[in-house]
This record gives sequence, C-alpha cells and structure tokens, in this order.
Amino acid sequence: MDPWIATGVVLVPLVGAAAYVRTHRRGRDRMYARLEAARAGVVHQAPIEVDVGGTARDPACLASAFAAERLLRVDEFVSPATLTCLRDEALRGIPRMDPSSIPLHKKGHTLSYEQVLRLAPHAVSFYYSRSVQRWLSIVTGTNARPTPLQDQSSLSVLCYKDAGDHIGWHYDHNFYRGRHFTVLLALVNRSAGGGLSQGRLERQLPDGTAQAIDMPEGALVVFEGNRVRHRATPIVEGDLRVILSMTYCDDPRISRVKEVARRVKDTAFFGIRALWD
Repeated sequence: MDPWIATGVVLVPLVGAAAYVRTHRRGRDRMYARLEAARAGVVHQAPIEVDVGGTARDPACLASAFAAERLLRVDEFVSPATLTCLRDEALRGIPRMDPSSIPLHKKGHTLSYEQVLRLAPHAVSFYYSRSVQRWLSIVTGTNARPTPLQDQSSLSVLCYKDAGDHIGWHYDHNFYRGRHFTVLLALVNRSAGGGLSQGRLERQLPDGTAQAIDMPEGALVVFEGNRVRHRATPIVEGDLRVILSMTYCDDPRISRVKEVARRVKDTAFFGIRALWD
C-alpha cells in the first residue's frame, strides 16, 4: 500500500474522532451552563426548610466528635414532611437511573447530578441550602461548599433495589485542592418484613474490623471519604435502600490530571460515557 494512503487510513479516523469529542465537549459545556443558569430558579421554586437547631444537631457540639472520628451520624436530620418530599422525588427518578456493575466490587443504580437537577428540585434545594452548608462548615471546621456541576457525583441518588446490590471497600478519593466530604441522607431503608434493610454502611476501624453505621430513614452521615475506608453491604430480596449522596469541599479547584482521574472514577457509577460527558 502507498505510504501516503496508509497514513491517511490511520489519521482520518483519529482526526474525525478528535473533532467529534471536541464538538461533543462544547455541547456538554453549553448544557452545563444552561443547568447552572437555571439552578437558582430551581432552588427558588422548590424551597425547603432545614432545621439544624437543637442539641442533637448543634454543630459546635458535634465538631469535636467529627475531628476525632472523621465521621458523624445525626438521626432525624430533616422533618418528616421534608423527608417525604425528598423520598418521593428520588423514587420517581428510579426509571432514569444508570445501572452500574463492577464484578466483585459494585452493583446498583445511580441518578446523576445532571438528572437530579432536572427531576428533583427539592434535592437541589437541600444540597444548596445555606443552613446545611453553614452547619457542615462548623462541624468540619472548613468553608464547605458544593462541588462543581460537572462532577456527576456532586449530587446524586444511590439506589440498592436488587438482591446483591452493594459496593465494596473503598475510599472516596479527593480530586480537589481542598478537603472533601461525603454527606449521605437516608431516604428509604427498609426490608420487606419491616425494619432496616440488610444493606449497611460500614467503616473499617484501625484494627481492621468493620463498624456498622445504621442509617434509619432521615439519618444523615457526614464523613471525610478519603480518610475513612467504607462499604455498603449487600441487600437481600425485598430490601430497598435509597440514599441522597452529596459531596462538598472547601476548595473546588482541580488540575487537568485529577479531572481525568475523577472521570475515570465516575465510570463506576455512570458508565463509560463519564469519560467524555
């Protein structure tokens, strides 16, 4: 074959692929800009009340416990009415969830930040609540703020609904310059026979043993995921576990290399498209 033809056979597909990715990326950037512009309206049209008062939720009293353990659970963090509102939105989003499966490590379904912005306005209001951010900032001793819109895990709904759904031991790696926190709010956690599902949040203690963190509906757990190794144990037939998952950080800047690493991580939740979306 003529070397010029051979070169063309190789280069044309590569140039075409690069052009496609560049066009796709521009389209996604425009989409994110529209979602960001609409976010304030979503919060305004779906206000949500969050009462972070009372001794059990007093952030000044909880800060020392968090500093020692890097993990904190608060029961009944939201009112029954707020919990019902958030739960109903999450359940309506189940048909739009991305299935995710990594053999021997993870199995479940996830509703991405992008979809939450479209389908769950009260969840968006909760995530951006100034009261929640102030509470979290005092508890963690940082200036906690939402992570970027392009990070599909910033605000998502995790659903464990099929027997065997789980996620194995892992850290929530921090790709940002500042400290990074994972916040989980239990929306549904029940078994067919009553009581909590078999799926448990567990943390690994320094001696290697596992400590279960029960999450009754309405409980909120905040932890520094890159310092706390954790997992969600498998559910059984008839269980349902739905979690509003949020991430915050005190400096959202990120390098290009870590942005690529973050996208690779997100493929575990949103599939291979996370690499270019």
